[in-house]
Amino acid sequence: MLGLNKKDTTLLLIVVFMTLFAPFILNPFPVGSQLAQFNAGYPDLMQRFVIFGIFAIGFNILFGLTGYLSFGHAAFLGVGSYAGVWMMKLLSMNVIPAILMSMVVAGLFSVLVGYICLRRSGIYFSILTLAFAQMSFSLAYSVLTPITNGETGLQLGLNDPRILGVSQVEGSIPPANLFGIAMRDSYELTLGGWAFTFNAGYYLCAVVMIVAFYAAIRIFRSPFGLMLKAVKSNQQRMNYTGLNSKPYTFAAFVISGVYAGLAGGLMVAMDPLAGAERMQWTASGEVVLMTILGGAGTLFGPVLGAGFIKYFENIFSKINENVLHQWFAALPDSIENVLIAVVYPFIGKGWHLTLGIMFMLVVIFLPGGIMEGIQRLVNLFKRRRTTDDERADGSSALANNAKAAE
Repeated sequence: MLGLNKKDTTLLLIVVFMTLFAPFILNPFPVGSQLAQFNAGYPDLMQRFVIFGIFAIGFNILFGLTGYLSFGHAAFLGVGSYAGVWMMKLLSMNVIPAILMSMVVAGLFSVLVGYICLRRSGIYFSILTLAFAQMSFSLAYSVLTPITNGETGLQLGLNDPRILGVSQVEGSIPPANLFGIAMRDSYELTLGGWAFTFNAGYYLCAVVMIVAFYAAIRIFRSPFGLMLKAVKSNQQRMNYTGLNSKPYTFAAFVISGVYAGLAGGLMVAMDPLAGAERMQWTASGEVVLMTILGGAGTLFGPVLGAGFIKYFENIFSKINENVLHQWFAALPDSIENVLIAVVYPFIGKGWHLTLGIMFMLVVIFLPGGIMEGIQRLVNLFKRRRTTDDERADGSSALANNAKAAE
């Protein structure tokens, strides 16, 4: 289907199912239960899942295929965000021009950065990308304030011209929309004790992520993708054969930058605001963590890693002492206080500690990330099934031999 083999088609269908039915999958607990704390099916978080999934997919095309580790990819996310807000200020509140301009500007910026940084490889390449990201952050924060609005961030205003749209609607800024459908529009479905929210903005992001994921599959399986894998395997040997690897790595860098710009444009489409903090080195480190945690070089791993980290950031960080007291209220006070004292450092403001421990465990025991763990489980079930089939065949053979002997 769509030029994919059976395995890739199955993976694409799984992604389509998970994204389209996310409001159900991410709300497994009734609203009134204590476990509702772990529900993640609200629009803002679902949007973050898919947007950062796109960001991680693009980064994986560079890092997962070529092995070039960029510590400055958040610069393209930030540049794309600024471009998207400016399109909404000057042209229209329709999100399509903003998203397209984000991709174009981020792509052009990645051409400049890639042309310079790819003159080096290894740790020198990583340091160069980090330097560009920090320079971009500093410029956006303090130097280019007429364009970026400095530390306050670039926002929409009531007096924005908007050539193809209106500046105000009943005295307020018009909402971001897709041909009249506001991104904040939602429909709530209640089934018993469960509540599900279907948000227009989320489904736009979901469809874009499906297309981006499909494009990544085609890149991975193409001759171009094989050349990138050869770069990662042994670039020096590849150069000895007479093949020039620089155009391939440069193309991968630009494609990755366009993906980052796409993610930045979608962030603006959901919330028309761009700030310099999106370009900090910590944001670049976050996408590195997402990719490694999920499984660098795999197709679905970066998406899992992005969802994993954003879940911890938004769900675990909200658990406080009051919630813990509700959980352990049935226990004696002494045991309750001890349990809270033990658990509290790992949740709330300490969610980074839990995430760090889990990241270390994954790196130590699952070097291939979460996807390696899933693959091990699949192989385990396959071996057990094969063993059971062999035993069944052996038993059948014995029975047939016994009948023949009779």
